[in-house]
Amino acid sequence: MTNKTATLLAIALIAFTGIMATASIINDSLTMDELAHLPAGYSYLTQKDMRLNPEHPPLIKDLSAFPLLFIRNIRFPYEIKSWTQDINGQWDFGNHFLFKTGNPAEKMIFWSRIPMILLLMVLGIYVFLFAKNLFGKKAGLLALFFYSFSPTLLAHGRLVTTDVGAAAGVFISTYYFIKFLKKSSLKNLVLAGVFLGLAELAKFSLVLLIPFFALITVIWILLKSTSFREFLKTFGFYFVRCLMIIVIGYVLVWGVYQYHTFGYPPERQKADTEFLLSSFGNRPLANAVVWMSDKPVLRPAAQYTLGLFMVLQRASGGNTGYFLGEVSAAGWKYYFPVVYFIKEPLAFHILSLVAGLYVLWVMLKRKPSIKGLKEKIYLGVKAHFPEIAMLLFINIYWITSMRSNLNIGVRHLLPIFPFAVLLLSGGLTAWLKPPILKIKTVFLVILMLWQAYSVISVYPHFIAYFNELAGGPENGYKWVVDSNLDWGQDLKRLKIWLDKNNVDKIYLDYFGGSDTNYYLKEKYSPWWGDRNPNEIPEGSYLAVSATLLQGGTGKAAPGFDSPTGYYNWLIENYRPIDRIGYSIFIFKIDPLNAID
Repeated sequence: MTNKTATLLAIALIAFTGIMATASIINDSLTMDELAHLPAGYSYLTQKDMRLNPEHPPLIKDLSAFPLLFIRNIRFPYEIKSWTQDINGQWDFGNHFLFKTGNPAEKMIFWSRIPMILLLMVLGIYVFLFAKNLFGKKAGLLALFFYSFSPTLLAHGRLVTTDVGAAAGVFISTYYFIKFLKKSSLKNLVLAGVFLGLAELAKFSLVLLIPFFALITVIWILLKSTSFREFLKTFGFYFVRCLMIIVIGYVLVWGVYQYHTFGYPPERQKADTEFLLSSFGNRPLANAVVWMSDKPVLRPAAQYTLGLFMVLQRASGGNTGYFLGEVSAAGWKYYFPVVYFIKEPLAFHILSLVAGLYVLWVMLKRKPSIKGLKEKIYLGVKAHFPEIAMLLFINIYWITSMRSNLNIGVRHLLPIFPFAVLLLSGGLTAWLKPPILKIKTVFLVILMLWQAYSVISVYPHFIAYFNELAGGPENGYKWVVDSNLDWGQDLKRLKIWLDKNNVDKIYLDYFGGSDTNYYLKEKYSPWWGDRNPNEIPEGSYLAVSATLLQGGTGKAAPGFDSPTGYYNWLIENYRPIDRIGYSIFIFKIDPLNAID
């Protein structure tokens, strides 16, 4: 295969990704986190004020809001309470800004998602280039294929959220940092610093990059040193340069936060910071941030640290969710392994197993003896340093994720996805050689076609993708909900259903970022889980989001003392008459529709 052919195929795959992502958002309603992120980004760009949504860095929100600067007559609601008085009133402000000011909400939502899709495509380019550089053209195309047909990347790469931005930040900054280690030129040093800064501006969890880069730098130094004296000399060389990379990265962070606090009144920033950190466990650190928050030069650093501390608080505090029949706020240690397994295609898992077993077989085939084992390990790590680095990050991120109590979606694992598809492509490329090359090739093609069909068949409902062992998207709600299945994306489709079926009124318990009155108008009547069932008239239609339905029917996990079981009356007495995009269940409260 020529370079030109490989490049054309890569362009086709990346274009396919962009087209699929763009076409699938047309009828997607605003999802939960978008309600906070998009209006916050617009406020940053136009007001230079970061009072909203400080628990996420600004870069992704800025990118999403940038197209809105070119939409005429957008009104900023300066006067509303959620802007003038509330502390981090992001949800009320977002709802008012998008749906209650006469702004063109549909146009704003659509164009805000386009930069996210472009970022998804840019990350795909880097996946192809990195895999191609390491393993060759075929591996680059394989990696890009599995990237383009990842339902999780397609689902969340179209939305105004930080998850794919975090994946891009990790992957691209690692790409440039490894280039720096291999060739420590000024150009590579600056690029590594800039992309480290951009990664830190994408998501706070990427602070993990600093210990990760420190670890792989030490490994690299050990590989280059033949004596303790040489180790010390090489360590000094890289220590100074790595420190410069961190300085460059955080000077960039400081500069961006300086812009975002320029219009934020110092006294307001201090009051907000004091309130938001009032429950932070380490009081000396919290008090230091509060002290910094109204000092001219330190305000950007204070705002950045505030967001980091808020994330630490939330990760330890957890979030009420449903998983495998239980409702808990403390999370489950096995949540991410199970969700990762059921939310990614079976073909991908099978091929990962094949590639992993092949690599293990090759290692065992060499029959390493104790004698010379140290040298063989040294040579193996040196020859495959980028792969070892990626495996290290995957393990670090997995361990960190599994220790967190915040279990709200497989999307939180997205930073490991580009590394996973790249390593898979390398393993499969090594496996695709004699003997039985034709059989291996046929096997690979069949599984690739299976994965492509599996993902395309769920279009445009990529958020609701579950693999065949989980029972597909139809049965996903039995396993897990929230951003794995139901994030509010189907409200517009509910409106279409009401019009098509001539339904004049529906009771609705909705989970998501859209405004129900804005879309359903007079057809909407509010419902909530613990409302008395006798209050709904016989013959009425009732729609319930899967997240709220499962939260109201699951059993309380040990230690969970909030109310549950409040929707048992519904599922025990009535069967749903329809489902909207897998995420909204529609019931008719009618004896004719009752369960016998």
